[in-house]
Amino acid sequence: MTRYFEDIAVGDVEEFGSYTLTEAEIVEFAERYDPQWFHTDPERAADSMYGGLIASGWQTAAVTMRMLVDEYLSKTATLGAKGVDELRWPRPVRPGDTLSVRTEVVDRHADRPDRGVVDTRTETFNDDGERVFSMVSHAMFARRDGDD
Repeated sequence: MTRYFEDIAVGDVEEFGSYTLTEAEIVEFAERYDPQWFHTDPERAADSMYGGLIASGWQTAAVTMRMLVDEYLSKTATLGAKGVDELRWPRPVRPGDTLSVRTEVVDRHADRPDRGVVDTRTETFNDDGERVFSMVSHAMFARRDGDD
């Protein structure tokens, strides 16, 4: 069943996903998109303030997005997003970390007859329950019948 704007309420919470990042994935992503040494050089990163290789925050965001699409957005009448606020990476993601996602709807409003905007706080956690990523997105969802 597809969820439309009318089916989404402030306070709705979803928890889902499981994705484990490998060292090879971290290095491959970083070499292509964020080639900073603490993402690409395990030996140098071992002697850094991080104590080892860490994933790019952009990779964490991309993995989060993949889990959002697979487990949530693919079941909705989403129309894309207008943007994000409060983008944060409070802890680094390391090789072997398994990530999961929690979303909470914090606001919603119908901005046009055919769609509405849902503001959602998304948080990603590692397997120790530590928050490694968060953002507030402003996504558009189709309205079921164009009326509210």
